[in-house]
Amino acid sequence: MPRSKRPQRERTHDWQRIQQYTLWPEQKVYEMLRPVVLFNESAAERAKETETTERTLQRKAEQFELHGMASLFPEKPTQPSETARDLPPDMRQMIVDLKAEHPAFRSHEIATVCYVRFGRRPSHHTVQRVLASGPQPSITARRFPPYGEIADGYERRRTVVRLHAEGWSVSTISAYMQTTRATIYDILKRWATEGHAGLEDKSHAPHEPARKVTFQDIQEVRRLARNPDLGAFRVMAALEQIGIKLSQRTCGRLLELNRNLYGLDPPKRDPHVKKEMPFKASFRHQYWSVDVRYIEKHHIHGHEGLCT
Repeated sequence: MPRSKRPQRERTHDWQRIQQYTLWPEQKVYEMLRPVVLFNESAAERAKETETTERTLQRKAEQFELHGMASLFPEKPTQPSETARDLPPDMRQMIVDLKAEHPAFRSHEIATVCYVRFGRRPSHHTVQRVLASGPQPSITARRFPPYGEIADGYERRRTVVRLHAEGWSVSTISAYMQTTRATIYDILKRWATEGHAGLEDKSHAPHEPARKVTFQDIQEVRRLARNPDLGAFRVMAALEQIGIKLSQRTCGRLLELNRNLYGLDPPKRDPHVKKEMPFKASFRHQYWSVDVRYIEKHHIHGHEGLCT
């Protein structure tokens, strides 16, 4: 009878000795599960014997009952095929063109632009691989000039809307067009609410400006404006006497408005005549001095006796 190649061992239920006898991790897992799946022993008691968690033991037992011995072996990760991982040539070209046009583009932003155009969002790792080993860029210059260099206001705002429709984020558009994000948000808000009409140039004046002056105030200023000798300050003082409080500047504007509208005479002012300086020097470095000894009411301490 041939001699056995493996040494004989005594059968045992000691888990510490069984661990020493096992050769493979899968064999160790089976020995840990065998009393539970074969003899229906309690998973809690077996977990105490093997010093493992009861929940892990129950999960492995359930997997063994469903899949058999295959559950003891770890699943091999499925490698995606090269054809499934590759991007279409036009998408790869667009990725490198976007990076060439705006170097500050981030990978996840480029992936968003790809999703908007092709309906497929590549991972940022895929975008980085394409940028590292993709085709050469087909463009050498930017498609649109900066925001401030576009003369037509409609075209400036239309460019912002076009980039946003392509999937560009607000921060990227702001950096690319060299303008503030507040401007980009304002353009997109006008586009969303008004459409093409919101891209046209508009006045910055408020639609309903707050006005402090009433029609009665204008009539009172008109009445006072008939006197050409009254200026803004005197009109303000006259209005305060009848309970109308307006600033001097407002009164001046109302005076000018009424006089231009009704052809009233402007205030008459005498021509300014420059007076001669009474203490003008007759030679260089000439200066005047005053002898305070003959000033009766002075406040110089200790010189009271000098006064006459």
